[in-house]
Amino acid sequence: MAMNKVILLNARPVGKPVMSDFKFIEEAMPVASDGQLLLKTKYVSVDPYLRGRMNDSESYVPPFELNKPISSGIVAEVIESKLTGFENGDFVSGNLEWKEYQSHTGQGLIKVDPKAADLSAYLGVLGMTGLTAYCGLLEIGKPKAGETIVVSGAAGAVGTVVGQIGKILGCRVVGIAGTDEKVAMLKSKLHFDEAINYKTTTDMTAAVKAACPNGVDVYFDNVGGAISDAVLANLNRYARIPVCGAISLYNNTTKDVGPRIQTTMVIKSALMQGFIVSVFADKFPEAIAQMSSWLKEGKLTYTETIVEGFDQIPQAFMDLFEGKNEGKMIVKI
Repeated sequence: MAMNKVILLNARPVGKPVMSDFKFIEEAMPVASDGQLLLKTKYVSVDPYLRGRMNDSESYVPPFELNKPISSGIVAEVIESKLTGFENGDFVSGNLEWKEYQSHTGQGLIKVDPKAADLSAYLGVLGMTGLTAYCGLLEIGKPKAGETIVVSGAAGAVGTVVGQIGKILGCRVVGIAGTDEKVAMLKSKLHFDEAINYKTTTDMTAAVKAACPNGVDVYFDNVGGAISDAVLANLNRYARIPVCGAISLYNNTTKDVGPRIQTTMVIKSALMQGFIVSVFADKFPEAIAQMSSWLKEGKLTYTETIVEGFDQIPQAFMDLFEGKNEGKMIVKI
């Protein structure tokens, strides 16, 4: 009898996740009851925010439960539909469990068109990461032509889109990444004006100043920590700082201590605002339409790191914290 592979949260990580924090099991193949869909997983999104959900602590979403399936953004194929409005062979995107096959009520799923874009794009540039970049930059960063935008985690899924939108809007864009290869990619493929390899730079504050001779007007912060300290030291008056994430801190086992930023924020009359993309849900149709248009016009491109195989999902997730991805990290099943 055919069995269905599932990945559970086996233990709550201490520091960086390790393979023993995950458990592979097999269960009976699901079936679609009346009013349900039978889905086959095609692409799985692994994202840094999932690390926070592995902790048993209060956050903006409930934590994952031990010995229950982990979930994330997934594109799946409808294998069997017993739900009005969906047909066999449709593709859908939504927050789904790490299972090869699963039955679903269809609630929260959206149909995606494989003819309009690659299916993987609906987990990246046309999915949560693209929406995060667009909404965070435009709604909080509010960039104006001629201003300077700095993006940390610039070679990641969100950062690559933020930088490109900045260029489309006529800004100077400086990216911060962790390898020479990523720095080269940002400048050659994505047309960032400048990029900094933080791992080989001994004085980040000076490096940011050199790359931003007119100072920093918008800092899109994906990493936190010492990198952000260096950027904040170069802010212009009335700078805006959308705080999207802090991947440099997610695996810390003790509280991080850094420079106190209040004086800088007052002197510069700067705005710093943390956000999660769901607060901008009313902007999603506009964002998807605009980014789809930019894609068709060739103004926007996307970079993906695609790993193949259901069994590789945990490793792909752990590789995020080693910087092994360029652009969106996706697992193809």
